[in-house]
Amino acid sequence: MWFVIWAEDAPNSLAARRATRPAHLDRLKALQTAGRLLVAGPCPAIAATDPGDAGFTGSMVVAEFDTLGDAQAWANADPYLAAGVYEKVTVKPYLKVLP
Repeated sequence: MWFVIWAEDAPNSLAARRATRPAHLDRLKALQTAGRLLVAGPCPAIAATDPGDAGFTGSMVVAEFDTLGDAQAWANADPYLAAGVYEKVTVKPYLKVLP
């Protein structure tokens, strides 16, 4: 089943986000290689593709896992969470309808 992982950034976490980004992306690329990633990306703090020092407010991932517990465990192991980038992470089942 698909699950949405909605993560909200902690205040002033841009430096930690930048430092931890390669490890974070490696995990997403592994999901993509396994054919289990629908979409992933950050939410800029301003309406720009490169928000610069304004940074980000969080991230969203939609990926396939066997159970909610598996999705939660994957989210809990994210390097961004360990580095303090994420302040809050929510995992919920997701039904893809369109396209």
